[in-house]
Amino acid sequence: MTLASRIDLHREGAIAFVTLANAGRLNAMTRAMWRELRAVFDGFRTDDAGLRCVVVRGEGGAFCAGGDISEYPSFRFEEPSLREFHENEVWAALQAMLDCPLPLVAQIEGACMGAGVEMASCCDIRLAGASARFGAPIARLGFPMAPREAALVHGAIGDVLARDMLLAAGVHGAQRLYDAGFLLKVLPDDEVPAAAQAHAERVAVLAPQTARLHKKTFAALAALSPLAALNAGSPASHGLLATAYDYADSAEHREGIAAFLAKRTPNF
Repeated sequence: MTLASRIDLHREGAIAFVTLANAGRLNAMTRAMWRELRAVFDGFRTDDAGLRCVVVRGEGGAFCAGGDISEYPSFRFEEPSLREFHENEVWAALQAMLDCPLPLVAQIEGACMGAGVEMASCCDIRLAGASARFGAPIARLGFPMAPREAALVHGAIGDVLARDMLLAAGVHGAQRLYDAGFLLKVLPDDEVPAAAQAHAERVAVLAPQTARLHKKTFAALAALSPLAALNAGSPASHGLLATAYDYADSAEHREGIAAFLAKRTPNF
């Protein structure tokens, strides 16, 4: 039986394909999918079967529309369970992607929102279709992006777009993300899968040790970023992380999610 929401993994030669799948929800991430994603990428760290590159993609013409909001009322309104979700499920999976020693190619089609932008930000090379849309309009849902996740996105897409996405619920097209340096290429929609595979094949025939050493260099450079300060728990960031989920039971948080699920405009 094929589960409606899942992370699919299959291999073609030296290339692994990781597919986000949540039928009917534009591949929105469930809690189970975050845990599966972490397990998949943890596995790549110990893989000795000759993998050279990983393609991350979505099923059915979308990358990922964000988190699966249908699950949110079951855990988001209490601080401990909200913290557990962001720190030990979402961030653990994103960190596993960041720690992957293999080059990661993002095959971005359609919706790339919230969690989708976060996962794409973990990839080394990003290709997108011309109709792809990018954003993180969670201000409409009454809650912020978690600190580590926001630092990751901010570092990848830049200050201007990050502020617009998070403060004004801005949604932008692929060309705007290309102009900002987030995307390597913008392609006709029907060419994206083949282009992503071709780029992965181009990576896979090069020296694997060299790729792993370059990834180590990039990781060292990332250690100089604001994200590294959050991960290290610096004095400046300690208070931010300690209070990051105090909004769990707030009226705005409850109203934003309730309005989304009821398909009405929130009253903030």
